[in-house]
Amino acid sequence: MSDCIFCRIVAGEIPAKEIARTADAVAFHDLNPQAPVHVLVVPATHVANAAGTDTDAGERIMGRTVRLAVQVAKELGLAESGYRLVMNTGADGGQSVGHLHVHLLGGRRMTWPPG
Repeated sequence: MSDCIFCRIVAGEIPAKEIARTADAVAFHDLNPQAPVHVLVVPATHVANAAGTDTDAGERIMGRTVRLAVQVAKELGLAESGYRLVMNTGADGGQSVGHLHVHLLGGRRMTWPPG
């Protein structure tokens, strides 16, 4: 999708501080971090949000995106102390970019409820 900022990051049209990339997803540092470690993991295929993953293809996209998030958490040394994975769906859910993405947050103790 040509007007989607995350699609353009995946395509290399917009620079990002990339951490990892697979054929299925890209992980990069968030420009507005909400924790000492705040990484966004986005699928290479455009899917608007989690509601768009209710198919077999969507399940693969979601699984591979979360898999990369877990791998990045390990690489960044968060596996032992813990981390949070967050997906926002829709305006009331706090989604600000219409492309499925996982927030990987860590480097401090997370509080509950989140907001």
